Amino acid sequence: MSSQHTEELHQDEHHGEGMTKGRILKVAGILSAITAVEFFIALYLVPHDIMPLHIANPIYIVLTLFKAFYIVAFFMHLKFERIGLMIAIIVPILFIIGLILVLTNESHYWIDLRG
Repeated sequence: MSSQHTEELHQDEHHGEGMTKGRILKVAGILSAITAVEFFIALYLVPHDIMPLHIANPIYIVLTLFKAFYIVAFFMHLKFERIGLMIAIIVPILFIIGLILVLTNESHYWIDLRG
């Protein structure tokens, strides 16, 4: 078997795992549904005092993280990469999210201290 033929087989295998039109539409539908839930919370539940803002904000964060996961996993093809690359990208992001949460909590302490 020639090296060119082997390379073509490898490319076909990689693209076979990739995105199809149906999968793209499914992911786009999931992203649209999550966005619709976010809009419903922001434009109906919070203004009509059905859901307090201190409950809505964590829900926004979780829904946004789900959308970020779908975008990175499917449209940036990270789902189809090796586990080492996925860990190298995901672990620092988790540390950054943790840092943001800690700093947000600390900022509330300093605001309360000044008041």
